[in-house]
Amino acid sequence: MKILCLDDEPLALKMLKLTIEKVKPDARVLAFSKQKGLIDEAEANGCDIAFLDIHMRGMTGVEVAKKLKEINPKMNIIFVTGFSEYKGDAMDMKASGYIMKPVTKEEVAAELEELRFPIIPKRNALLRVQCFGNFDVFTPDGAPVHFERSRSKEIFAYLVHRRGSSCSTREIAAALFEDEPYDKTQQSYVQTLISAMIKSLKKIGAESAVVKSYNALSVNVDTLDCDYYRFQELDSGAVNAYQNEYMSQYYWADFLYDI
Repeated sequence: MKILCLDDEPLALKMLKLTIEKVKPDARVLAFSKQKGLIDEAEANGCDIAFLDIHMRGMTGVEVAKKLKEINPKMNIIFVTGFSEYKGDAMDMKASGYIMKPVTKEEVAAELEELRFPIIPKRNALLRVQCFGNFDVFTPDGAPVHFERSRSKEIFAYLVHRRGSSCSTREIAAALFEDEPYDKTQQSYVQTLISAMIKSLKKIGAESAVVKSYNALSVNVDTLDCDYYRFQELDSGAVNAYQNEYMSQYYWADFLYDI
């Protein structure tokens, strides 16, 4: 679990970080006194939870939260403030929680136990996969996975969607390029995209998330911590997180469930 915290008051920031570390000693907690530093870290390396002071010089905590939600709509935002009049603005952001200063260990623990988007990591997972909302892929510590080609990321999304079922090159082409003829040129292009996908996964040590056989691919579902898969298992956190949006950027993605 990775947690970012932000406050432009040095003493308040130090106390907030120490309190979070006492509650979650196994979490990676990073403290920032500047808004840009926290936003840059979240954009470059991801984050599960952000504790944000609301009343700061320059950009407010609510404005920072809006930028964080653009990076990851499922990021848990917990506002920390000494001014109760900001509570309405904070709740409009669909924040996970709200704490009045001075923070206490009990309040932090309570908010982390009742996250809006619960974090239930799958032990030994190579990747954390988000299907609800826009499709995205993260390393276990929350860093976004970079795919060199957007179509390569879409192929990985399609394999995740198939939940371990084997897919031929032709099937993948039919999903991504619905109305185009499957000829040697398209076959070669899809194979190039697949190679780029494998290369991107290999860079982060996650190439075994994809199983290759002759002219076919599938995902190794045991290597993925995926909200869609947890939904199928009736995990309460995943069920609550589903807001009728599934891989929103892909026209072929129909939400299928077994329950």
